[in-house]
Order: sequence, then C-alpha cells, then structure tokens
Amino acid sequence: MTENPYPNNDDQDFTDADRGFLAAPATGVVRNDKGDIVWDNDAYGFLSGEPADTVHPSLWRQSRLVSKQGLYEVTDGIYQVRGFDLSNMTLVEGATGVIVIDPLISVETADAALALYRSNRGDRPVTGVIYTHSHVDHFGGVKGVVSEQDVASGRVPVIAPEGFMEHAIAENVYAGTAMARRAGYMYGAMLPRDPGGGVGAGLGQTTSTGTVSLIPPTTEISRTGQTLTVDGVPMEFQMAPGSEAPSEMHFYFPDARALCIAENATHTLHNILTLRGALVRDPHAWARYLTEAIELFGDRTDVVFASHHWPTWGTDRVRAFLGDQRDLYAYIHDQTLRLLNKGYTGIEIAELLKLPPALELQWSTHGYYGSVSHNVKAVYQRYMGWYDGNPARLWQLPPVEAATRYVELMGGAETVMRKAEEARNGGELRWAAQILDHVVFADPTDKKARGLLADVLEELGFGSENGTWRNNYLSGAMELRQGGFGTPTVPSSPDMIAQLPPEMFFDALAVQIDGPAAWDLDQVFRWIFPDHDAEYRVSLRNGVLTYVRDGAGDVAATVTVPRSALGALMARGVEAAEGDGLSIDGDRSAIAEFMRVLDPGDPDFAIIEP
Repeated sequence: MTENPYPNNDDQDFTDADRGFLAAPATGVVRNDKGDIVWDNDAYGFLSGEPADTVHPSLWRQSRLVSKQGLYEVTDGIYQVRGFDLSNMTLVEGATGVIVIDPLISVETADAALALYRSNRGDRPVTGVIYTHSHVDHFGGVKGVVSEQDVASGRVPVIAPEGFMEHAIAENVYAGTAMARRAGYMYGAMLPRDPGGGVGAGLGQTTSTGTVSLIPPTTEISRTGQTLTVDGVPMEFQMAPGSEAPSEMHFYFPDARALCIAENATHTLHNILTLRGALVRDPHAWARYLTEAIELFGDRTDVVFASHHWPTWGTDRVRAFLGDQRDLYAYIHDQTLRLLNKGYTGIEIAELLKLPPALELQWSTHGYYGSVSHNVKAVYQRYMGWYDGNPARLWQLPPVEAATRYVELMGGAETVMRKAEEARNGGELRWAAQILDHVVFADPTDKKARGLLADVLEELGFGSENGTWRNNYLSGAMELRQGGFGTPTVPSSPDMIAQLPPEMFFDALAVQIDGPAAWDLDQVFRWIFPDHDAEYRVSLRNGVLTYVRDGAGDVAATVTVPRSALGALMARGVEAAEGDGLSIDGDRSAIAEFMRVLDPGDPDFAIIEP
C-alpha cells in the first residue's frame, strides 16, 4: 500500500457530508420499467466496515463519503439528493414549485431522486430546470423530472450555458462509441461491488445505466453578470467555458447567499483529460474562473455546493476551499509549462512534479478522480501534442509489431515472464505490467502471460488511491481473465440523435464513411429536414461527405427526414426510418449504395489485447 499522507484526525468532510440530512430512500436500488437494475447504491454497503487491504485507505475514505445517499438541506430553500447517480441533483424551492439543477444521467434515477424530495418536502411542481454544463450526468435524466410538453408550453424553462447543445451532442455522438467503451473501464461498470472490485470512482460511485434523455434549453446564458429570476428565485451567472466542460457556468443565489460552482471545485483533483477520452481542458482558464468566482461571490457566500460531493459552509471556509482548488489547477498548468520549456517531456514531468505541501495536506486536492500524473500529460498534450521532439519516436512501429520484436529481442515469452515475475516480487509492478503488455500483444492466446498480467494489474489497482485508475486496472484484469465485456452503456441515446441539427447530423455521418470503400463513389443528394425548415445538397466524393445549405444542382435522390426518424436512421437504417416518417424521392439504389459505405464504430473493440 502507498502511505496515506493525509491528516487522519481531520473528519470535517464527514461532518459536512452528513450536515442537513433529512431522509434516506427505502431502498438504494432503482429499476427501469422492465425491472432491470439501473442503479444500486446498496451494493456499496460494505464500505461502512473497516478498510480492506485490497483498497487504498484514502480511496476507501472517499468512497464512504461519496456513497452516502439521501436528501440533504444545503441551506434554507436549497436541497440536494445525493447517492442516486454519479452526480447530485439540487433542488431550489421557488414561489410556486421547485427548480431542478442537473437531473442526473438517467430518467429512472432522476425520477427516484425527485420522488424522495417530494416525499419529504411536498408534491411541488417543477418550475425550472438548469443544466450547469454539457456532460451527460447533468442532463440525461431530464425527462424524469419534466416533460417535453411542459417545456414546449413555456411553463418550465430549461436554462443552460451558451454552446450547451453543440457540446452535449458532439461528445456523445462523434467519438461516443470509443468514449463509452473506455468509460466502461474508467467507471468499473462491470466490476463486482466488493473490496476486490468496484468501490467508487472518486467523483461518484459509478454511472447509472438507465434511459438517457435530452430536452433542449429554452434559455441560454451567454455572459458573466447576466441575471435571471425563475419562479421568484433571482440568480446571477458567471460563464466558465473551456473549464471542466467546454460549455459550463456558475451561478449565485443572492437571497440564500449560496453559490453553485458546477463541477469546477469538488472534493478531489478533477481531470484535465479524462481516461475515457475527451477534448483536453484548459486548466489556466479553469483557475482563472475560480479566481473570478472568489472575487464576484466570495464575500457574499455562506455555502458553496457543486454537482458532485458535499457543500462547504462558512464564508472563510468557502474562500479557502475555492482558493485551494484554484491553486491546484494553476500549479499543475504553470509548472508543467515551466518544465516543458526546459525540455522535459510529459512522461518525465509527470514523475517530477509534486504538489506544494500545503495543497497535499488538503483532502480535497488529492487525485481520487483525476491525478497529477495524467493531468500533467494532458497539459503537455494541450500545448505540445503527441510528439515529444525525439525523432527516434517520430515513426514508431505499431503496438503488435513492436511487441513481437521486443519479446523476441528480450529472449522470448518465457524469459520475459520470468523477468516480470522477478519485477513483481521486487515490488516493481509498473515495470512488470509494461513488459507483460508486450507478451500479451505479441501473443494474446498465451494464457500464462494473460494471467500474470492480470495479477499484476490487480495489485496495481488494489494499491491505487485514484478510483478511475483502480477501475481501469481491475477492468483490464477482468477482461484478461474472462474476455471482453464490451460497452455496458449506450453512448448516444435516441433523444440525443433526435436533437442533432442537420450540420451535426452530417458531421456524425461523415466520420462513419468507410473511406476506401467510398473512393469510387461520386453521389449527390438533397436532404430535407422539415423540423428545421432546411434543405442541404450533400455530396460524397473521394470518400468525403460534404454539405451545403440550399445548394443548387441535379441530385440522384431527395431524402426527407423528420426529427422522429433520425434515431432509427442512425441506429437501424433506411427501412426502419421509413416507418418513422423518412421518405425517399428518386434513385433508392443510390441511397442504398451510400448507406452501405457507412462503417459505424465497434462498441466491443479490444483494449487490453490487440
């Protein structure tokens, strides 16, 4: 085990996490209409016991805190439901109803969270919804708290930061298949819930697996200082784009002296680049927004709460907490740049950079979700890209070919495994994993190598303080032993596909074109989107899909696609979409030829083996 450097006599987090507790649900299990379990907080009941020797004690502590479930009062008129998903749902009581902030990932968990609130605070109608930012755990359950009809009628505004729809959809559609497959590792989706498996992801326990929905915002926040009153509740907004999400905002409730900091200050070091993959975030901007939040709201705030974890109370403590979080991201950014300008590479800087002692001694700055190691590499990537400047590494062999040659060079698989055993016995787990990785990629059928690598990865996982690192190590070990488990969750829901504007729909199609298969095609179509009152001239040439709005010229066929048919078209093809209203006028064979060169992603692609 790695030594825990934290002050073990500091239990303030437990006091804060329990403060304002009002009620727990009768059960921590949430099911969908078919009876399938989509969320099970009860599975983490073992965390109430003493830390197991298979879990880093600091991660055990964090998981105990994060697995607390129930309805909590933040301050007068503001409540949170925690432990129903990866994120929190916050509820702000207004003159006639309640405003919901961040309705979780799934319709089912959001419905259950709202039901717990109502069972204790009365059957108040939802009078507003706020998305703090464009990640799915902050909007996916929206149809569990409000209907499309209520929003369309104007009765319930849906409020989000500028650019929300573009980024919410792009992340889950363009690279959604790959991200979702890797997220299965990151969140330990298939791991058993026990001391040898999934104990939490640091930010939250894991992700729910219910129905993901999306209702587009009706009100967009576009500038810092913008104000809005919903159901008698005044709010002041601060924009924070390019921080933890490309579209994100903070907001302040002056009547309650309460600040919602979205996901930019939680009780962990967050990710500058997540292990599932995403656009690299900007820690310099992130830190700057926190400085601005302190200046705008710090002296006026009695409590700060976020989309994850528990609040912090008291003006002095709020300013200190936000200041530490600001310093955390600023230090990693600035020191990585200092060292890269001295010629160090990302991997080297990750080994060199240590946080200031004053930050390391705060529970909230440790890497339960992000880590100094992979965040440093993300900063390097943001500024310098993948190439470290050494021409010997400019054109390296791909993994399988390199692995085969390395194993041969090192004397064959048996010799490498013997050396790996020696490294493991000597506590050099990182090196053992690195060389065994070559053996598995050189011959994925080698059961002995697979088993040995699985054992090493398991030991690395047991010793990791970071929840997502633990989940990655243990998920890799599971697939080495049992075979691939694929993608447990659907990367893009029908609701998301239905909300694609035409341009993003074509972009999503373009990244599925099998280039070589389409080299010889030269096709032109007209696509009509009646819900958007828009027409496009779409061409496929040289394996490239291009589109022009209102483009003139002859076409092989005209495709009319109502919003209701988009999901079926993307998921099941033309015939299924025709059942939902799609129509084709012209050469159907040309459309069929076009559809044949679409090559959607593989949600079961290999990760731990070639």
